[in-house]
Amino acid sequence: MKDILKLTAGAAATGLIYREHRMRTLAERLSAATLETLLNAIDANDADTGAHVRRVAVYALILGEAAGLDEHTLHSVERVALFHDIGKLHGALTDIFHDPRKLTPEERRAVMTHPQRGAEVLAPLSPFYPDLPKGVLAHHERWDGTGYPRGLRGKRIQLTARVVTIADSFDAITYRRRYSHARSFKEATGAIAEGKGTQFDPELVDLFLSPPVSAKIEHAMRQANMPQRKRANRRHGESQRAPDVTFRWQPQSLGSRSQDPQP
Repeated sequence: MKDILKLTAGAAATGLIYREHRMRTLAERLSAATLETLLNAIDANDADTGAHVRRVAVYALILGEAAGLDEHTLHSVERVALFHDIGKLHGALTDIFHDPRKLTPEERRAVMTHPQRGAEVLAPLSPFYPDLPKGVLAHHERWDGTGYPRGLRGKRIQLTARVVTIADSFDAITYRRRYSHARSFKEATGAIAEGKGTQFDPELVDLFLSPPVSAKIEHAMRQANMPQRKRANRRHGESQRAPDVTFRWQPQSLGSRSQDPQP
């Protein structure tokens, strides 16, 4: 009788563990799908911002890999890069970001709220991605403590945000926007060098400007800025997908098996 009770209890415990694991897996899949939906919403609301965050993610991952970040941290860098500007889609800010004229002081103050707005949008996902809202909140902090919204200094700024800040600034310089012309790779790297120790983490700047890393960044930049027709036909007319970043949970093609998400 005791043996039967032990077997029954063991089976019940195993079943409970299995159900908990299944529920956790489903919740992780849902959270990953939510991120994909949010990224699609960024594309739908502002295609320029959608393209910008993907370029930033590419540059940030190159820098993060060169820094020897582990896989978990690289996933975090990717997510922060992809969603660092989600706060710009707030109704109060959309018109400001689409207006080519110079910002008024009041508009500039409104723009400076976008990290906080973005962190608030992403806060419900913090149980699965705790670094995501924190990284988005910190992506305009500066190494010397003069950034916003909290004026954090040095390594008090989350690492993922320090990586993304450099990538974000580089793309802002090298890509043409409504209110600014694209500048050259040389000009952009010069600006990053000037921000060493003031705007940016000096160790990450040295790594970003190192020949092997800067060569990868320049190659990625030229691919991203390549006209669509050339990009689609650069291999003897064979169509190639533009550089992009996808969530690890997604199936690679229709009918393929979905992978587990990377929390």
